Formats: sequence, structure tokens, C-alpha cells
Amino acid sequence: MPIVPDGPADGGHQDDDRGAARLGGPSFRDGMPQPPQQPHHAPQQRPHDTPRTQSLHGAAPQNPEPMPDAPQPAPAPQKKSAGRDLGAAIGVGVGLGAVIVASLFIVKTVFVGVIAIAVVVGLWELTKRLEERKGIKAPLVPLAVGGAAMVVAGYARGAEGAWVAVALTALAVLVWRMTQPPQDYLKDVTAGVFAAFYVPFLATFVAMMLAADDGPQRVMTFLVLTVVSDTGAYAIGWRFGRHKLAPRISPGKTREGLLGAIVFAMAAGALCMQFLIEGGTWWQGLLLGLAVATSATLGDLGESMIKRDLGIKDMGTLLPGHGGIMDRLDSLLPTAPVVWLLLEVFVGSG
Repeated sequence: MPIVPDGPADGGHQDDDRGAARLGGPSFRDGMPQPPQQPHHAPQQRPHDTPRTQSLHGAAPQNPEPMPDAPQPAPAPQKKSAGRDLGAAIGVGVGLGAVIVASLFIVKTVFVGVIAIAVVVGLWELTKRLEERKGIKAPLVPLAVGGAAMVVAGYARGAEGAWVAVALTALAVLVWRMTQPPQDYLKDVTAGVFAAFYVPFLATFVAMMLAADDGPQRVMTFLVLTVVSDTGAYAIGWRFGRHKLAPRISPGKTREGLLGAIVFAMAAGALCMQFLIEGGTWWQGLLLGLAVATSATLGDLGESMIKRDLGIKDMGTLLPGHGGIMDRLDSLLPTAPVVWLLLEVFVGSG
């Protein structure tokens, strides 16, 4: 999500090698080791001779017992790793943040364009992975055109415009796919309609937040809370995480990390509602932060389910240290309608 996982050879193999070496000696021929013929002038070995006294007489001990393995030092504890290029991740994150803040507070319509571009790239990544891994060919052209139209309609006409745009996009997907053979038609159009709702429709709520008089402040609150939630989950989970949250879906997520996300997001929510949102209060920010931490975590788990089903680690490689655009939108997309709705309840449409 936004800017938010060789030892020594196996001992058994070593033992097997030693066993093989022992089988290669003379005992493998006749079952009993035959002592070598000693010259008549060699000193006779006395029963009480030890290897040390034998060596003093000039005769080396025959078939010595193998020495037990020396105790190996315990492996040094491995440091936890972030699993990605942290420097690249920070650099890309700072660059994206600068573009977002500049477009958000200078000209609103420019930020609408940023949302539309992110939607189109996200749709391209999603449909490409579906085709590569599952053979599902969701029509990209109507999805991209309709997705950008949803964002613009949501900003210009509100919820009504967004619903009309998503309905027309779904219809365009159905018609566009008719130009190809009927085989897998149902599978392809189902994936297309899913993609239309998952990426552009959810992103439209960001454009709807932006349309308010204090739109930039609302969008900034939405972004800050989501990023802080992810950061809190990562920091606390990396340092204190012991109990897995959903090991079959995302083994890296822990209950301690979820608690960190909730605490960080609630604190940030109280500050944002008190100082950024006109008419907001700190206690509303606590509720908003709790809701954001929950929706962001569920969104992250949701995309993890998709990626596990597809058998991939990242949706793309466009952003060094982060993966693809969809890997940064995973917690933002489901959080957008939650923040839009709560701000409408708390302070009105603006």
C-alpha cells in the first residue's frame, strides 16, 4: 500500500558423505578389515599402546575412529528486512507526494487528471495480470475510457454522474466483447465489470471529495490517514509483530500491526479533523481514524487475495521499491468511499 518482507549445508547430507567414505575402504571387499602386513623389523604393537605411544614407535594407527563433529557456533541472528529497496521506495514516495500536493492545492482540475491517469494505469496492470495468469481478457479500451469518464463525472456531477458513468462503462464492456468469439465471453465480461467497480468507481469518491469547497483539505485528510495507517501497521508489526492476522492471505500482517494502524490513524484523524476540516472535532477524527485503519487493512488483504490467486507478488513494476500502481492503491481504493461518507455525515457536503 502507500509508502508502507546460505545457511550451512544440511547435517544429514554431511553424515551421508562420511558414511559413503567409510564404505569405500577394504572392509567392503571381504567384510572384515585386514591389517596390513608389517615388516619383520617393525616393533610389535603392545596391547597397552595408545595412539600417542604408537606414533612414538613410528607406526601410525590404523582405521582410527572418526572424531565427533566439533560443535558448530550458533548462526548469527538475521536482521529483519523490509523486503524492498527502501531507498527507492522513499524516493518514489516523496516524488509522488510532491506531485499530489502540488496538483491538489494549485488547481483542482489537475488533480482530477492525476486520479484519471492512476485509474487507467491501474486498469492496465490489472487486466494484463488477469490475461497473463488466468487467460481472462477483460476489454481494456472501454474500461480505460469509461474509468476516466467516471472520475470526471463524479467531480462534475457528484454521485449521480458517477452511477451513470459506471452503468455506461459496464454496457460498453458487454458490447465491446461481442466483437470477439463467444468462447469465455461470460468470464471476460464478468472480470471487466469487476475491474470497473474495483478501480475507477472507488477512485471516483476521491474526485467527489475534491468537489467540495474544502475539497483539498478533505482529500489531504483521506491521504494522510491512509498513509499513517499503513505506516503504523508496518512499523509496529515489523518491530513487535508476533501473532499473525491472516496467515493464509498475507503472512506478513500481524495483530500487533493492526493495533499500530488503529492507534496511528486515530491520532492523525483527531489532528486532521480538528485543524484541517472546518466544523470538525477531534472525537470525530478518532472515529474516522478507526474506520480508515479498518478499511485500509481490509483493502490490503483484498488485493493480497487477488495476487495470491494470480500467483504473483506485485501487480506491476512501474514504481521502484513499491511494485505497480495497483500495489499503492490497494488500501486507498476501499478507504475513499468510507472517508467520503463519514465526512458527509460529520460536516456535510461542503
